[in-house]
This record gives sequence, structure tokens and C-alpha cells, in this order.
Amino acid sequence: MTLLLDRSSQQAALDLKRILVIDDEEPIRRLLGYLLQTHGYETVLASDAREARQRLDEQPFALILCDVNMPGESGMDLVRTILREHPHTAIIMVTGLDSSVLANAALEMGAFGYIIKPFESNEVLIDVANALRRRRLEMENRLQRENLEDVVRTRTMALQQALEWLERSEKELRLSREETIQRLAIAAEYRDSATAQHIQRMSHYCEMLARRYGLSNERCDLIRTASPMHDIGKIGTPDHVLLKPGKFTQEEFNVIAQHAEIGYRILGGSDAEILKVAATIAWTHHERWDGSGYPRKLKGEAIPVEGRIAAIADAFDALTTQRVYKPAFELSHAVDLMSKHRGEHFDPELLDVFFASIDEIKRIHEHYADRSPRGMGLEQ
Repeated sequence: MTLLLDRSSQQAALDLKRILVIDDEEPIRRLLGYLLQTHGYETVLASDAREARQRLDEQPFALILCDVNMPGESGMDLVRTILREHPHTAIIMVTGLDSSVLANAALEMGAFGYIIKPFESNEVLIDVANALRRRRLEMENRLQRENLEDVVRTRTMALQQALEWLERSEKELRLSREETIQRLAIAAEYRDSATAQHIQRMSHYCEMLARRYGLSNERCDLIRTASPMHDIGKIGTPDHVLLKPGKFTQEEFNVIAQHAEIGYRILGGSDAEILKVAATIAWTHHERWDGSGYPRKLKGEAIPVEGRIAAIADAFDALTTQRVYKPAFELSHAVDLMSKHRGEHFDPELLDVFFASIDEIKRIHEHYADRSPRGMGLEQ
């Protein structure tokens, strides 16, 4: 027999009333067999350990009554093996030795009882009934525990699958949301001859600066995702102004400056955090640290940090990228130009953090370089 029974076999074993009597004294063996049979038990007799093993190989038993002293293998050694190989079988030791040491050893080994010869019939029947009841309770408890473990395991697997599905759905939703945002932003940027790569560079500069500045991972991710919409308001700017290659007149500048307000009106009023951040960036990325920016002439830390970050990223990318009205400046020239406006146009602390990350800036610029031959000016 195998060491462990499957669930259906355990259930069937609960109703088993077959008892194996092992004793080298034939009168005792027959007496026990007769006594148990007359009280409704099915009994099988064995004279020694070898015969007992044969009977155990042939069929299962609910209970074993085993003599301690037998020729050959002792009852204690046999019981030790039975308990290991047939853990669902109850055992009562039967012996002529009235020894508390031997009794304790048997009970500690796993025996359910200890009967001393000569015994009374009622004593045997009570011990057998108690042993079978205890065996049944232990098996029922084990089955309930295994059933509970199965339920927990099944529910845990279901929960894990649900979490995996939610994670996949959330990832797909996030990717879909970001793609939608980027496509909207590209639609606005294409109108003034910018490229899709500008959107990528802008968002990664913003994310990098926010991270180096110490904002939370969640906030950095929001800024990266929302910043491509900084110029969404250009959708409302007339082409003759937006695409003009030369310097703007004051009237034309006033027209194009409206894109910050237009972007805010497009994106504002939503309960979605990403659109709130996008609206803030659209509205404030042209404000200046000294209060000379637009549209509201905010000053210093009155400008939200998202707007201050976007102002640096947008200005840097504009300087180092070729446009219809200007060539791409080399990195050193762009750094010099922006540094001259430290504390005027740009938040001085943020600008220092940005240029302290020049190696990462180069990697972003090179990774998202424009595909058309426009000559990125990042050589020192």
C-alpha cells in the first residue's frame, strides 16, 4: 500500500471496521477475534509480524491489536513500521507486561491504547471503540483540513489569476492612454513642423528631471505621460501665425501666446489626475521664474513644479533641434544660453539639477533623435 491514501480512499476508510489481530498465542488470538466478531467487527488473524505484513498487503485495516512480545520481529518494531507505511491505521498494543515505561513508549510512538493481559472483554471493547472513534475524528479533521487547503489554494489561484488579468488590463489601458495622448500631442506639434520625436524627448526630459529633483515615482510617471500635451493648445492657433518662419509681431505673439490658455481649457475640468497634470503643464510651461512669462505672469514657486520642469525641458529641446526658423544649437551653446537665464526664465535649482544630468540628457536626445536629417547639435 502507498504511504498516503487519495481523498476518495480516505473517505472510504472512515467507514472501515476491519480489525487485524496479531498475537503468537493462538488462544489469545482466537479469543480476541471471536469477541470482536460477535460485536460486529470484521476480524483477520495473524500469528507473527511476517503474516501481519502479508495481511496488510492484501487489504486495509481500521485497527490493529498487536502483541508486544512475539518471536522474530517484536511488536514494537512492527508497529513502528505500520505507523509509517499505513498512517490511517489505528493501533492498540496488547501485552502481558505491566510496564509504565513500555506503555509510554508505545503511546509516544503513536499507539492509541495499551491493554494488559489478562484482560476483560469490556475493557477490550471499550478500548477498540475509543480507538476507532479517535481514528475517525483524526481522519475527518485531516480531510477537512485538506479540503480547506484545497479551497484556499483554489481561491488563491483564482485571486492570482484575477490580479494578473487586472495587471494586464491596467497595462493595456495605460499604454492605450499614453498612445492616445501622444497622438493628440503629435497632431498639435506637426502643425508647427515639430516631430513626433520631440514629444518623446520632451516627456523623457521631464521625467528625468522630476526624478532627479526627488518627486515620487508616481508623480514622475504622471509628468512623463502628461507633458507631451504641453502645446495641445496650438490646435487653436492660425497657420499663418504658427508657421511663420520669421520673428513674430507683437500682435502675432499675442495670438500664439493664447495656446497656453487654449490648452488649459481643452484639458481642464477633468477628474482624471493625468489630465489635471497635463492641464497644469499646458497652462504654466511658458511662465518664467522672474514673473515675466505668460499667460498669468506667475513668479517663482507660485509656478507649479510641473510647469517649471516642462519649461526647462521644452526650451532645451527647442534650442538643440532644428526648426524652420532656426538651426539646431550645439549642446555647449544651449547650456550657455539657458544658464544666462538662470533665476530669470528658469527655476535656478531645477536648472542646476537638469544640467548635472548631462550624460542622461545626451542619451535621451540620441535615442529619440529626429529621423529626418536635421543635424542634432549635441557635439561639445
